[in-house]
Amino acid sequence: MHRLNTATPGAAEEALLACCGSRRWALRLTAHRPYPDLPSLLAAASEASYDMSFADLTEALADESCMPQPLLGVRAPGSAAAHTALRAAHAAYEARFGHVFVVALDDCPTEEMLDRVLVSLRTRLGGDPDDERSTAAEELRRIALSRLEHLVASHASATT
Repeated sequence: MHRLNTATPGAAEEALLACCGSRRWALRLTAHRPYPDLPSLLAAASEASYDMSFADLTEALADESCMPQPLLGVRAPGSAAAHTALRAAHAAYEARFGHVFVVALDDCPTEEMLDRVLVSLRTRLGGDPDDERSTAAEELRRIALSRLEHLVASHASATT
């Protein structure tokens, strides 16, 4: 926490943008420093996520399209076919909704990730665009919180 709290505003904003690509979200969290502890930071991040405008969410989702796909390194029996299906489902999703597919996978064992993403993609592809935007916003919020936890943990381990 200390490192995020004492960073210059520009450095804090850049670190926070790595957690969520909405500039307004990162600026809001930067402006409300210092945070006494991780739960306070996560609560502020959740609140900022719920307050994101359509434009903020669009910006954050566009930033996610630049992120590496974590499942590309997963290799298991039948994974070539699964990866082909995954690429096709991602393309169909982006064509339908106009933004990248996001899903939080922190609680998912590595060996189940491909299946979970494919099931999620297929399920969400049939949804209403407005409902899907809400679902994507919630998944993005969960991803941002996870990334914040990792950011704070990595800063803490760098100072010990």
